[in-house]
Amino acid sequence: MKECKTVQAGILGLGVFLGLTLLGYLLADGALRFKAMERTVTVKGLAEKEVQADLVIWPIQFAVADNDLTALYTRIEANTAKVKSFLQQQGIEEQAISGAAPAITDKSAQQYGTGQRAEFRYTALQTVTVYSTEVAKVRQVMSQLSVLGKEGIAFSGEGYQGRPEYLFTELNAIKPQMVEEATRNAREVANKFAADSDSQLGKIRRASQGQFSIIDRDRNNPHIKKVRVVSTVEYYLSD
Repeated sequence: MKECKTVQAGILGLGVFLGLTLLGYLLADGALRFKAMERTVTVKGLAEKEVQADLVIWPIQFAVADNDLTALYTRIEANTAKVKSFLQQQGIEEQAISGAAPAITDKSAQQYGTGQRAEFRYTALQTVTVYSTEVAKVRQVMSQLSVLGKEGIAFSGEGYQGRPEYLFTELNAIKPQMVEEATRNAREVANKFAADSDSQLGKIRRASQGQFSIIDRDRNNPHIKKVRVVSTVEYYLSD
């Protein structure tokens, strides 16, 4: 009986020993693999694309001055009608043209001044806005606006509020292609790094897409936009 128990205990001990040995091997192998998997490289991929603006907002501002308020409003209405008629004659659709209430200044009501009496008591700034997807056509009309200037309309194109604004609204249509290009660019950089370090490029560990930015290509061509995105990708490396 004692011999039987001794044999059983020996077998049990051997089994425990082998089990612990196997467990230690698996843990060690797993630790080595985990350590190998910890080797990574993080790279950035850039994608840029030039596009044409597909929407233009063109504020056309002109000034009117008079000593009689009623006469001032009459001239504002007449000049506004001239501007709208001119735009439609150039092919801009009526629904793309809108007018706002004029900004009237009564110089006699101003508390501060130079002490000199102004030639005109009332001045007005009126804005007629073109909101159109026909960017090329609107840009062509811009160069012809001087025709109305010869008829006595004093246009005020200076200042931020008088500048045309160009927008690109089809970003979603080009997003997938640009993200793919940025990711491909990132992989090329990662492959170069892996080759230089005698490593093999593995799978992606994590990736993040940067924000898309849309800026003017240059100050002289605001209707041409540059779309840009940077993707950050982390890859595993192996020997």
